[in-house]
Amino acid sequence: MKSKGTNYTQKQKQILATLGDNIKLARLRRKLSIRSMAERAGIAPSTLGNIENGSHSVSLGSYLQVLAVLRLEDDLLLIADKDPIGRQIQDAGLIVKKRAPKIKKTASAINHVVDKGDSEKPEFE
Repeated sequence: MKSKGTNYTQKQKQILATLGDNIKLARLRRKLSIRSMAERAGIAPSTLGNIENGSHSVSLGSYLQVLAVLRLEDDLLLIADKDPIGRQIQDAGLIVKKRAPKIKKTASAINHVVDKGDSEKPEFE
């Protein structure tokens, strides 16, 4: 029986396809064959083919290996870097969780009556 996979939107599929095209173009600019590129990245040539075709089943680690061979791994740091929606939410103060105020510990009634030995001794006449 076939397992239920994640349903990807058309936009998400297009993003993966564009990413794959960009990686392929970077490989071709460097005049690297699929076989040599895959070998340098430590992945199977079929995995590299899946990356270049925009397959959603390839791990992020494989993308990182390929980008490292192309010396483009720092581009991954740009993902979610700007995050305009998250910054708007942060600026609006919607996600700031405030802690309940700490309750001050007051001395119990017994502590007021019990002499701790530091009070003055009463004088009797």
